[in-house]
Amino acid sequence: MTTNITTEPIDKVANLAGATIQHGPCNRRVYLMKLGKAKPQIVLPQVLELCRKHRYSKVFAKVPARHEKTFHDMGFETEARVPRFFKNQEDAAFLGLYLDVKRREPKKPQEIQKIRRLSRSMSKKAPAVPPEDLLIRRCQPQDIPAMASIYSRVFESYPFPISEPDFLQETMASNVIYFGVWKNDKLVAVSSAETDREEQNAEMTDFATLPESRGGGFARILLTRMESAMRKEGITTTYTIARAISPAMNITFAKQGYEFAGCLVNNTNICGTIESMNIWYRNL
Repeated sequence: MTTNITTEPIDKVANLAGATIQHGPCNRRVYLMKLGKAKPQIVLPQVLELCRKHRYSKVFAKVPARHEKTFHDMGFETEARVPRFFKNQEDAAFLGLYLDVKRREPKKPQEIQKIRRLSRSMSKKAPAVPPEDLLIRRCQPQDIPAMASIYSRVFESYPFPISEPDFLQETMASNVIYFGVWKNDKLVAVSSAETDREEQNAEMTDFATLPESRGGGFARILLTRMESAMRKEGITTTYTIARAISPAMNITFAKQGYEFAGCLVNNTNICGTIESMNIWYRNL
């Protein structure tokens, strides 16, 4: 049975005082995606005003560590930290500000801890070797309809409109490199690397495998191929923001030698509900 991504309005990406943000009712938050040259003292009051106007319950920010104290002074707390995130030199701080105390309390905390321990116990396994009957390559514009179909089937909700062909085409033409696994000439699994070439980092994300094709380790096969491509792109740090209650994705990154960086509590609307997300990273 086909499951379509929720029709709830998709959060918008916008420029605010020189910073790149995402906000909207889907995640009920403001996500400060890239501070750029903007000054936190100018951006943050406008972010908080946006939250008050739309009744958002969280601000999530990803910023260079040199700004961490400024955010702390505004009430933020550091939820995760990735070393050498920016240009292989400066750490990144992932910070959260909770405007509703209920959102600060994680759902299923014991399950989250169990999955984290399990993932760490399976770290740094042998590299994934794809079977000979698979084709793994970078996706091209002609692959977009099949990609959108997979995302539509796999995710009931998602923080970005990845089931829309126009969105896939737009991002493919800019900073997102998509990869796919083909079996018997059929696309069965996809993923993406959202690259920031200037800062030399990339988010390994958007992993999806058709339900009938799961169990073949396609996510790790894709991740291995993606890392190889990122090295050629000059990327020095790769990371992911994975569902904290998803054993498969957390284990995939742990096996690949990624380090646990922290947990973003009740951060992202994915698979039909707002969930906590784990950050894993690797300095290539």
